[in-house]
Amino acid sequence: MALRDLIRDYMLIPGLAGHEERIRARIASDLDALGIAHRTDRLGNLSATLEGDPAAPSVLVFTHMDQLGFIVRKVEASGLIRLERLGGVPERALAAQAVVICSRGGDIPALIANKSHHATSPEEKYRVVPYAELYVDAGFASKAEAEAAGVRIGDPVVYRPHVMDLANGRLAGTSADDRAGCAALVDLAARLRDRKAGPTVHLVWSVQEEYNLRGVLPAAAAAKPDIAFQIDLLLACDTPDMTARGEVTLGGGPGISLYSFHGRGTLNGVIPHPALVALMEDTAEAEGLPLQRSAHTGALPDLSYIQFMGEEGVACLDVGFPMRYTHSALEVVDPADVAQMVALLEAALARITPGFNLIR
Repeated sequence: MALRDLIRDYMLIPGLAGHEERIRARIASDLDALGIAHRTDRLGNLSATLEGDPAAPSVLVFTHMDQLGFIVRKVEASGLIRLERLGGVPERALAAQAVVICSRGGDIPALIANKSHHATSPEEKYRVVPYAELYVDAGFASKAEAEAAGVRIGDPVVYRPHVMDLANGRLAGTSADDRAGCAALVDLAARLRDRKAGPTVHLVWSVQEEYNLRGVLPAAAAAKPDIAFQIDLLLACDTPDMTARGEVTLGGGPGISLYSFHGRGTLNGVIPHPALVALMEDTAEAEGLPLQRSAHTGALPDLSYIQFMGEEGVACLDVGFPMRYTHSALEVVDPADVAQMVALLEAALARITPGFNLIR
């Protein structure tokens, strides 16, 4: 299947953090079709290993399967439903959004209510309603009716899965973060499957990144890599509201993060290993591929935790693709950027030989 079509398919599969069963099953099926053996750990991480030269540094390439969203917190007597937020959901973009309640009775369409405009005071018109005050309307007339349909406290709720085709081949829709990365990793697996040389590569589609950033750790511990590359988004800075944040542009090709720092309640981030930065720069130049550079505060990858694993640590680098409107119900990605990122990773991995120097 073409990479663009794979991205589209994955974006349409619900998979809230901690509830990744459906997207994991689809990725596992795609790996089966490629003849690539895989395994799943107790947290739900999906892993595959492509053996290579044991004298070369081993490499972990990973991306997360899960998406952000909500958990059912309460079912009111009226049948309306209250939510708890899971992950970095932007409250200012919630009212009037279509959602899906993933209940034991099946997927239930619903919407996050927005107070009728005709009854909204002048002060309310400019107020962002906190998520705790919002409620979901699925059409139920009572709590008993909602429960009979299968709704229970703890059920996952996600933005209604949706993909739109935009001009220039771009896609807008739900959970492009990081289903585009999931598709990229499957495409990379297909490219590496029949290679004749190169390092051992561990591929991981991880869980719970949007929840606490640590779901990948058991899979990383099992792999014991010397090098780790994370595939995730880079903040596109080519819209009027983002121009001061950097120079990454949608359609400008893949990129690397030279600095990430959360800056909100946690002292964590990634300053990449210089040998890996040089690897990507040299590979991009040799292959005639673009390579964008990103440095920003406000996001935190789960790579932050992998870098401290083992007795000597792990050499780490974030490799990504530009994305607009992150964590909203309609994120925008250019599949051409993702395809070039896969080509960059494939070529870079081939350059990791037994003599590859990881001394900082």
